Amino acid sequence: MGIRVRAGTLEQLLFPAAQGLYAAIGEIATMGDVSALPIEFDGDDAAVLLRDFLTELLILFEREARKAVAIDVTEFDDKTLRVMAATAAVDPERSVFHREVKAITYHELSIRAIAGGFEATLIVDI
Repeated sequence: MGIRVRAGTLEQLLFPAAQGLYAAIGEIATMGDVSALPIEFDGDDAAVLLRDFLTELLILFEREARKAVAIDVTEFDDKTLRVMAATAAVDPERSVFHREVKAITYHELSIRAIAGGFEATLIVDI
């Protein structure tokens, strides 16, 4: 399944990309207190860092039943991704699960400059 998001800056791509991941899974409701989770990656390609970030969110969803409800980006470029994610527990009673997302793939993975900002393309394995 393809996900494409556009934003004015690289940093602004992260939250809509996360929302796209969650939308691929279903309609995910949350409950309870919000907790902060630092997420940091180093690399040499912004698109791969975005993929790594979404993979981390998918693991958090699968293992701990938590969803990122807000993202504060400290740094995002070709070499570094540093965010503080506010996460909340998934409410299984109010959530509707459409499909299982197994992975965020490297297939067609890209971030490109467009008029007015950036566009990210991702493929999730379902």
